[in-house]
Amino acid sequence: MTNLYETLQNRGYIAQATHETEIKDILNNKKISFYIGFDPTADSLHVGHFLQLMVMSHMQKAGHKPIVLIGGGTTMVGDPSGRTDMRKILSIEEIKSNGNRFKEQITRFISFDNDRALMVNNADWLLDLNYVNFLRDYGAQFSVNRMLTADAYKSRLEEGLTFLEFNYMIMQAYDFLELNNRLGCTMQMGGRDQWSNIIAGVDLIRRVKSQEVYGLTFNLLTTSAGEKMGKTAKGALWLDKDKTSPYEFYQYFINIDDAGVVNCLKLLTYVDLQEIEALGKLKGQDINKAKSILAYEVTKLVHGENHAQEARQAAQNLFSKNGRDASGEISMPMATFPKDEFEKGMEILMLLEKIKFASSKTEGRRLISQGGIKINDEKIESSEHVVRARDFEEGYFVIQRGKKVVCKVVIE
Repeated sequence: MTNLYETLQNRGYIAQATHETEIKDILNNKKISFYIGFDPTADSLHVGHFLQLMVMSHMQKAGHKPIVLIGGGTTMVGDPSGRTDMRKILSIEEIKSNGNRFKEQITRFISFDNDRALMVNNADWLLDLNYVNFLRDYGAQFSVNRMLTADAYKSRLEEGLTFLEFNYMIMQAYDFLELNNRLGCTMQMGGRDQWSNIIAGVDLIRRVKSQEVYGLTFNLLTTSAGEKMGKTAKGALWLDKDKTSPYEFYQYFINIDDAGVVNCLKLLTYVDLQEIEALGKLKGQDINKAKSILAYEVTKLVHGENHAQEARQAAQNLFSKNGRDASGEISMPMATFPKDEFEKGMEILMLLEKIKFASSKTEGRRLISQGGIKINDEKIESSEHVVRARDFEEGYFVIQRGKKVVCKVVIE
Protein backbone atom coordinates (compact mmCIF):
# COMPACT_ATOMS: atom_id res chain seq x y z
CA MET A 1 0.00 0.00 0.00
CA THR A 2 1.22 3.52 -0.83
CA ASN A 3 2.46 5.48 2.18
CA LEU A 4 0.44 8.62 1.51
CA TYR A 5 1.64 10.55 4.54
CA GLU A 6 5.26 9.91 3.56
CA THR A 7 4.51 10.97 -0.03
CA LEU A 8 2.97 14.26 1.14
CA GLN A 9 5.86 14.79 3.53
CA ASN A 10 8.60 13.99 1.00
CA ARG A 11 7.04 16.29 -1.58
CA GLY A 12 7.09 19.13 0.96
CA TYR A 13 3.36 19.62 1.51
CA ILE A 14 2.94 18.98 5.23
CA ALA A 15 3.45 21.89 7.62
CA GLN A 16 1.45 21.09 10.80
CA ALA A 17 -0.70 18.22 12.07
CA THR A 18 -3.04 18.16 15.06
CA HIS A 19 -2.43 14.45 15.77
CA GLU A 20 0.54 13.32 13.71
CA THR A 21 0.58 9.64 14.76
CA GLU A 22 -3.17 9.19 14.27
CA ILE A 23 -3.16 11.07 10.96
CA LYS A 24 -0.35 8.89 9.60
CA ASP A 25 -2.42 5.80 10.41
CA ILE A 26 -5.62 7.27 8.95
CA LEU A 27 -4.06 8.42 5.68
CA ASN A 28 -2.16 5.17 5.12
CA ASN A 29 -4.65 2.57 6.35
CA LYS A 30 -8.17 3.99 6.25
CA LYS A 31 -10.49 5.87 3.89
CA ILE A 32 -11.94 9.18 5.10
CA SER A 33 -13.81 12.25 3.90
CA PHE A 34 -11.80 15.47 4.23
CA TYR A 35 -12.40 19.04 3.18
CA ILE A 36 -10.62 22.15 1.97
CA GLY A 37 -12.43 25.49 1.72
CA PHE A 38 -12.18 28.00 -1.11
CA ASP A 39 -13.58 31.49 -0.57
CA PRO A 40 -14.65 32.94 -3.96
CA THR A 41 -13.16 36.41 -3.48
CA ALA A 42 -12.25 36.66 -7.20
CA ASP A 43 -13.62 35.26 -10.46
CA SER A 44 -10.79 32.72 -10.86
CA LEU A 45 -8.62 30.43 -8.79
CA HIS A 46 -4.90 31.24 -8.72
CA VAL A 47 -1.72 29.18 -8.46
CA GLY A 48 -1.89 29.17 -4.65
CA HIS A 49 -5.24 27.38 -4.90
CA PHE A 50 -3.68 24.96 -7.37
CA LEU A 51 -1.29 23.73 -4.69
CA GLN A 52 -4.33 22.90 -2.53
CA LEU A 53 -5.94 21.08 -5.45
CA MET A 54 -2.76 19.03 -5.88
CA VAL A 55 -3.06 17.92 -2.25
CA MET A 56 -6.68 16.98 -2.90
CA SER A 57 -5.63 15.03 -5.97
CA HIS A 58 -2.98 13.06 -4.06
CA MET A 59 -5.56 12.29 -1.36
CA GLN A 60 -8.18 11.20 -3.89
CA LYS A 61 -5.74 8.96 -5.77
CA ALA A 62 -5.07 7.20 -2.46
CA GLY A 63 -8.79 6.50 -2.01
CA HIS A 64 -9.87 9.35 0.27
CA LYS A 65 -12.95 11.44 -0.54
CA PRO A 66 -12.48 15.20 -1.08
CA ILE A 67 -15.18 17.65 -0.07
CA VAL A 68 -14.71 20.97 -1.84
CA LEU A 69 -16.28 23.71 0.27
CA ILE A 70 -17.16 26.88 -1.64
CA GLY A 71 -17.28 29.71 0.90
CA GLY A 72 -20.40 31.50 -0.25
CA GLY A 73 -21.13 32.39 3.37
CA THR A 74 -17.65 33.03 4.77
CA THR A 75 -16.81 35.31 1.84
CA MET A 76 -19.55 37.63 3.09
CA VAL A 77 -17.27 38.28 6.10
CA GLY A 78 -13.74 37.86 4.72
CA ASP A 79 -10.80 35.93 6.17
CA PRO A 80 -8.35 38.27 7.96
CA SER A 81 -5.52 35.68 7.69
CA GLY A 82 -2.45 37.14 6.02
CA ARG A 83 -4.09 40.53 5.62
CA THR A 84 -2.97 43.98 6.74
CA ASP A 85 -6.34 45.52 5.91
CA MET A 86 -9.97 44.48 5.62
CA ARG A 87 -10.98 42.55 2.50
CA LYS A 88 -13.30 44.17 -0.01
CA ILE A 89 -16.93 43.39 0.76
CA LEU A 90 -18.52 41.65 -2.24
CA SER A 91 -22.19 41.56 -3.13
CA ILE A 92 -24.17 38.32 -2.98
CA GLU A 93 -24.36 38.34 -6.78
CA GLU A 94 -20.57 38.69 -7.13
CA ILE A 95 -19.95 35.88 -4.66
CA LYS A 96 -22.39 33.57 -6.46
CA SER A 97 -20.83 34.33 -9.83
CA ASN A 98 -17.29 33.78 -8.52
CA GLY A 99 -18.38 30.55 -6.82
CA ASN A 100 -19.74 29.20 -10.09
CA ARG A 101 -16.43 29.97 -11.81
CA PHE A 102 -14.56 28.14 -9.04
CA LYS A 103 -16.78 25.10 -9.54
CA GLU A 104 -16.01 25.02 -13.27
CA GLN A 105 -12.27 25.21 -12.68
CA ILE A 106 -12.07 22.72 -9.80
CA THR A 107 -13.79 19.99 -11.82
CA ARG A 108 -10.73 19.97 -14.10
CA PHE A 109 -8.53 18.71 -11.26
CA ILE A 110 -10.76 16.61 -9.01
CA SER A 111 -12.94 13.74 -10.25
CA PHE A 112 -16.55 13.92 -9.10
CA ASP A 113 -17.59 10.78 -11.00
CA ASN A 114 -19.32 7.99 -9.06
CA ASP A 115 -19.53 10.11 -5.90
CA ARG A 116 -15.70 10.17 -5.58
CA ALA A 117 -15.85 13.80 -4.41
CA LEU A 118 -18.45 16.31 -3.27
CA MET A 119 -18.83 20.05 -3.68
CA VAL A 120 -20.90 22.05 -1.18
CA ASN A 121 -21.45 25.72 -0.33
CA ASN A 122 -21.44 27.00 3.25
CA ALA A 123 -24.00 29.63 2.27
CA ASP A 124 -26.50 26.77 2.60
CA TRP A 125 -26.16 26.78 6.39
CA LEU A 126 -24.47 30.07 7.32
CA LEU A 127 -26.79 32.58 5.66
CA ASP A 128 -29.93 31.40 7.45
CA LEU A 129 -28.48 31.07 10.96
CA ASN A 130 -30.41 32.61 13.83
CA TYR A 131 -27.80 34.83 15.45
CA VAL A 132 -29.05 34.61 19.05
CA ASN A 133 -29.54 30.85 18.89
CA PHE A 134 -26.10 30.42 17.34
CA LEU A 135 -24.50 32.45 20.14
CA ARG A 136 -26.36 30.44 22.81
CA ASP A 137 -25.41 27.10 21.26
CA TYR A 138 -21.78 27.77 20.35
CA GLY A 139 -20.59 31.14 21.68
CA ALA A 140 -19.55 29.67 25.02
CA GLN A 141 -17.24 27.21 23.22
CA PHE A 142 -14.87 29.96 22.08
CA SER A 143 -12.41 31.80 24.32
CA VAL A 144 -11.81 35.40 23.20
CA ASN A 145 -8.44 35.38 24.98
CA ARG A 146 -7.36 32.34 23.00
CA MET A 147 -8.69 33.72 19.72
CA LEU A 148 -6.66 36.89 20.17
CA THR A 149 -3.45 34.84 20.30
CA ALA A 150 -4.07 33.57 16.76
CA ASP A 151 -1.73 35.12 14.18
CA ALA A 152 -4.68 36.07 11.96
CA TYR A 153 -5.98 38.38 14.68
CA LYS A 154 -2.85 39.29 16.64
CA SER A 155 -1.15 40.84 13.62
CA ARG A 156 -4.18 43.01 12.93
CA LEU A 157 -4.85 44.44 16.37
CA GLU A 158 -2.62 47.50 15.95
CA GLU A 159 -3.96 48.36 12.48
CA GLY A 160 -7.55 47.64 13.50
CA LEU A 161 -9.60 44.44 13.45
CA THR A 162 -13.34 44.75 12.83
CA PHE A 163 -15.89 42.66 14.72
CA LEU A 164 -17.08 41.46 11.31
CA GLU A 165 -13.70 39.81 10.63
CA PHE A 166 -13.47 38.56 14.22
CA ASN A 167 -16.38 36.23 13.44
CA TYR A 168 -14.51 34.43 10.66
CA MET A 169 -12.78 31.84 12.86
CA ILE A 170 -16.08 30.91 14.52
CA MET A 171 -17.76 30.53 11.13
CA GLN A 172 -15.01 28.30 9.76
CA ALA A 173 -15.10 26.16 12.90
CA TYR A 174 -18.86 25.82 12.49
CA ASP A 175 -18.32 24.73 8.86
CA PHE A 176 -16.28 21.77 10.09
CA LEU A 177 -19.01 20.84 12.56
CA GLU A 178 -21.70 21.02 9.85
CA LEU A 179 -19.65 18.90 7.43
CA ASN A 180 -19.01 16.39 10.18
CA ASN A 181 -22.74 16.18 10.98
CA ARG A 182 -23.94 16.14 7.37
CA LEU A 183 -21.24 14.18 5.57
CA GLY A 184 -19.13 12.45 8.18
CA CYS A 185 -16.11 14.63 7.40
CA THR A 186 -13.29 13.97 9.89
CA MET A 187 -10.39 16.05 8.59
CA GLN A 188 -9.90 19.66 7.55
CA MET A 189 -6.91 20.64 5.45
CA GLY A 190 -5.60 24.02 4.36
CA GLY A 191 -2.60 26.31 4.06
CA ARG A 192 -0.49 26.87 7.15
CA ASP A 193 -2.04 30.34 7.51
CA GLN A 194 -5.30 28.51 8.35
CA TRP A 195 -3.84 26.68 11.35
CA SER A 196 -5.70 28.70 14.01
CA ASN A 197 -9.01 28.38 12.17
CA ILE A 198 -8.54 24.62 11.72
CA ILE A 199 -7.68 24.10 15.40
CA ALA A 200 -10.84 26.03 16.32
CA GLY A 201 -12.94 23.58 14.28
CA VAL A 202 -11.23 20.52 15.74
CA ASP A 203 -11.77 21.90 19.24
CA LEU A 204 -15.43 22.80 18.60
CA ILE A 205 -16.31 19.26 17.47
CA ARG A 206 -14.48 17.78 20.45
CA ARG A 207 -16.42 20.03 22.85
CA VAL A 208 -19.84 19.66 21.22
CA LYS A 209 -19.74 15.98 20.18
CA SER A 210 -16.88 14.51 22.24
CA GLN A 211 -15.48 13.27 18.93
CA GLU A 212 -11.88 13.40 17.77
CA VAL A 213 -11.36 14.93 14.35
CA TYR A 214 -8.16 16.05 12.69
CA GLY A 215 -6.44 18.98 11.05
CA LEU A 216 -3.51 19.09 8.62
CA THR A 217 -1.92 22.14 7.06
CA PHE A 218 0.47 22.35 4.16
CA ASN A 219 3.21 24.78 3.25
CA LEU A 220 2.39 27.81 1.15
CA LEU A 221 3.92 28.30 -2.29
CA THR A 222 6.81 30.66 -1.60
CA THR A 223 9.99 31.91 -3.20
CA SER A 224 13.43 31.05 -1.80
CA ALA A 225 13.20 34.38 0.09
CA GLY A 226 10.02 33.21 1.82
CA GLU A 227 7.65 35.49 -0.11
CA LYS A 228 4.40 34.16 -1.60
CA MET A 229 4.78 33.05 -5.20
CA GLY A 230 2.29 33.78 -7.94
CA LYS A 231 2.53 37.53 -8.51
CA THR A 232 3.11 38.82 -12.04
CA ALA A 233 3.29 42.27 -13.61
CA LYS A 234 -0.44 41.93 -14.31
CA GLY A 235 -1.35 40.70 -10.82
CA ALA A 236 -1.98 37.15 -9.61
CA LEU A 237 -1.05 34.07 -11.62
CA TRP A 238 -4.60 33.00 -12.47
CA LEU A 239 -5.77 29.54 -13.60
CA ASP A 240 -8.26 31.16 -16.00
CA LYS A 241 -6.55 31.31 -19.41
CA ASP A 242 -8.40 34.54 -20.24
CA LYS A 243 -6.85 36.26 -17.21
CA THR A 244 -3.38 34.67 -17.47
CA SER A 245 -2.71 33.14 -20.88
CA PRO A 246 -1.11 29.66 -21.09
CA TYR A 247 1.97 31.34 -22.58
CA GLU A 248 2.28 33.79 -19.67
CA PHE A 249 1.65 30.93 -17.24
CA TYR A 250 4.40 28.87 -18.84
CA GLN A 251 6.80 31.83 -18.90
CA TYR A 252 6.27 32.49 -15.20
CA PHE A 253 7.74 29.10 -14.30
CA ILE A 254 10.49 29.29 -16.92
CA ASN A 255 11.63 32.48 -15.20
CA ILE A 256 11.46 31.46 -11.54
CA ASP A 257 14.58 31.57 -9.37
CA ASP A 258 16.88 28.57 -9.67
CA ALA A 259 16.42 27.87 -5.96
CA GLY A 260 12.65 27.43 -6.37
CA VAL A 261 12.65 24.85 -9.17
CA VAL A 262 12.84 21.68 -7.06
CA ASN A 263 10.20 22.90 -4.61
CA CYS A 264 7.76 23.71 -7.43
CA LEU A 265 8.41 20.38 -9.16
CA LYS A 266 7.53 18.58 -5.92
CA LEU A 267 4.44 20.63 -5.09
CA LEU A 268 2.93 21.40 -8.50
CA THR A 269 3.68 18.35 -10.66
CA TYR A 270 3.55 14.56 -10.52
CA VAL A 271 7.16 14.21 -11.69
CA ASP A 272 8.77 11.31 -9.81
CA LEU A 273 10.82 12.32 -6.77
CA GLN A 274 13.92 10.49 -8.03
CA GLU A 275 13.78 12.44 -11.28
CA ILE A 276 13.30 15.68 -9.35
CA GLU A 277 16.36 14.85 -7.23
CA ALA A 278 18.41 14.40 -10.40
CA LEU A 279 17.09 17.65 -11.89
CA GLY A 280 17.93 19.45 -8.65
CA LYS A 281 21.61 18.62 -9.13
CA LEU A 282 21.82 20.56 -12.41
CA LYS A 283 23.87 23.74 -12.24
CA GLY A 284 24.41 26.86 -14.34
CA GLN A 285 22.65 26.89 -17.70
CA ASP A 286 21.70 23.22 -17.27
CA ILE A 287 19.09 24.20 -14.66
CA ASN A 288 17.04 25.57 -17.58
CA LYS A 289 16.24 21.96 -18.49
CA ALA A 290 14.58 21.54 -15.09
CA LYS A 291 12.72 24.84 -15.52
CA SER A 292 11.46 23.74 -18.93
CA ILE A 293 10.13 20.48 -17.49
CA LEU A 294 8.50 22.37 -14.60
CA ALA A 295 6.85 24.96 -16.85
CA TYR A 296 5.56 22.32 -19.26
CA GLU A 297 4.22 19.96 -16.59
CA VAL A 298 2.42 22.67 -14.60
CA THR A 299 0.94 24.26 -17.73
CA LYS A 300 -0.20 20.83 -18.94
CA LEU A 301 -2.02 20.16 -15.67
CA VAL A 302 -3.69 23.58 -15.57
CA HIS A 303 -4.39 24.25 -19.26
CA GLY A 304 -4.09 20.87 -21.00
CA GLU A 305 -1.41 19.28 -23.12
CA ASN A 306 -2.19 21.22 -26.33
CA HIS A 307 -1.81 24.61 -24.64
CA ALA A 308 1.35 23.43 -22.89
CA GLN A 309 2.89 22.36 -26.19
CA GLU A 310 1.91 25.65 -27.84
CA ALA A 311 3.40 27.65 -24.96
CA ARG A 312 6.64 25.67 -25.08
CA GLN A 313 6.88 26.09 -28.84
CA ALA A 314 6.18 29.83 -28.60
CA ALA A 315 8.96 30.20 -26.01
CA GLN A 316 11.38 28.38 -28.30
CA ASN A 317 10.26 30.42 -31.30
CA LEU A 318 10.97 33.64 -29.46
CA PHE A 319 14.69 33.11 -29.97
CA SER A 320 14.62 31.47 -33.40
CA LYS A 321 11.92 33.23 -35.44
CA ASN A 322 11.04 36.42 -33.58
CA GLY A 323 8.05 34.74 -32.00
CA ARG A 324 6.61 33.02 -35.06
CA ASP A 325 5.31 29.47 -35.03
CA ALA A 326 5.63 26.98 -37.89
CA SER A 327 2.81 28.66 -39.82
CA GLY A 328 4.46 32.06 -39.54
CA GLU A 329 1.93 33.37 -37.01
CA ILE A 330 2.83 35.07 -33.75
CA SER A 331 2.10 32.77 -30.79
CA MET A 332 2.28 34.88 -27.62
CA PRO A 333 0.23 37.29 -25.42
CA MET A 334 -1.49 39.97 -27.50
CA ALA A 335 -2.66 43.55 -26.94
CA THR A 336 -5.04 45.10 -29.48
CA PHE A 337 -5.53 48.85 -30.06
CA PRO A 338 -7.64 50.97 -32.44
CA LYS A 339 -5.49 52.27 -35.30
CA ASP A 340 -6.37 55.91 -34.57
CA GLU A 341 -4.55 55.72 -31.21
CA PHE A 342 -1.30 55.60 -33.16
CA GLU A 343 -2.10 58.06 -35.98
CA LYS A 344 -0.50 60.93 -34.08
CA GLY A 345 1.83 58.57 -32.26
CA MET A 346 1.89 57.04 -28.78
CA GLU A 347 4.77 57.63 -26.42
CA ILE A 348 6.67 54.43 -25.66
CA LEU A 349 6.30 55.07 -21.92
CA MET A 350 2.52 55.18 -22.25
CA LEU A 351 2.52 51.99 -24.32
CA LEU A 352 4.62 50.18 -21.71
CA GLU A 353 2.06 51.09 -19.06
CA LYS A 354 -0.90 50.07 -21.23
CA ILE A 355 0.46 46.58 -21.90
CA LYS A 356 1.58 46.19 -18.23
CA PHE A 357 5.28 46.07 -19.07
CA ALA A 358 5.84 48.91 -16.59
CA SER A 359 3.78 50.07 -13.63
CA SER A 360 4.81 53.71 -14.10
CA LYS A 361 6.67 56.02 -16.47
CA THR A 362 9.58 56.02 -14.03
CA GLU A 363 9.88 52.24 -14.30
CA GLY A 364 9.56 52.52 -18.10
CA ARG A 365 12.45 54.98 -18.26
CA ARG A 366 14.56 52.67 -16.14
CA LEU A 367 13.84 49.68 -18.38
CA ILE A 368 14.75 51.66 -21.50
CA SER A 369 17.93 53.12 -19.98
CA GLN A 370 19.02 49.56 -19.10
CA GLY A 371 18.44 48.41 -22.68
CA GLY A 372 15.53 46.21 -21.61
CA ILE A 373 12.95 47.17 -24.26
CA LYS A 374 12.99 46.02 -27.89
CA ILE A 375 10.50 46.35 -30.75
CA ASN A 376 10.88 43.75 -33.50
CA ASP A 377 14.27 42.90 -32.01
CA GLU A 378 15.48 46.53 -32.23
CA LYS A 379 16.52 48.08 -28.93
CA ILE A 380 14.64 51.26 -27.93
CA GLU A 381 17.33 53.79 -27.09
CA SER A 382 15.27 56.72 -25.82
CA SER A 383 12.35 57.12 -23.44
CA GLU A 384 11.16 59.87 -25.82
CA HIS A 385 10.52 57.27 -28.54
CA VAL A 386 7.10 57.54 -30.20
CA VAL A 387 5.32 54.59 -31.77
CA ARG A 388 3.31 55.47 -34.89
CA ALA A 389 0.83 53.66 -37.12
CA ARG A 390 3.49 53.25 -39.82
CA ASP A 391 5.49 51.05 -37.42
CA PHE A 392 2.81 48.35 -37.81
CA GLU A 393 4.00 47.08 -41.20
CA GLU A 394 2.06 43.82 -40.93
CA GLY A 395 -0.67 45.12 -38.64
CA TYR A 396 1.37 44.25 -35.54
CA PHE A 397 4.80 44.34 -33.97
CA VAL A 398 6.48 42.32 -31.22
CA ILE A 399 7.63 44.21 -28.14
CA GLN A 400 9.99 42.56 -25.71
CA ARG A 401 10.92 43.32 -22.08
CA GLY A 402 14.14 41.70 -20.97
CA LYS A 403 15.00 38.31 -22.41
CA LYS A 404 11.71 36.44 -22.22
CA VAL A 405 8.68 38.71 -21.62
CA VAL A 406 7.02 39.50 -24.93
CA CYS A 407 3.76 40.86 -26.31
CA LYS A 408 2.27 41.06 -29.79
CA VAL A 409 0.84 44.59 -30.27
CA VAL A 410 -1.90 44.69 -32.91
CA ILE A 411 -3.88 47.54 -34.45
CA GLU A 412 -7.30 47.17 -36.02
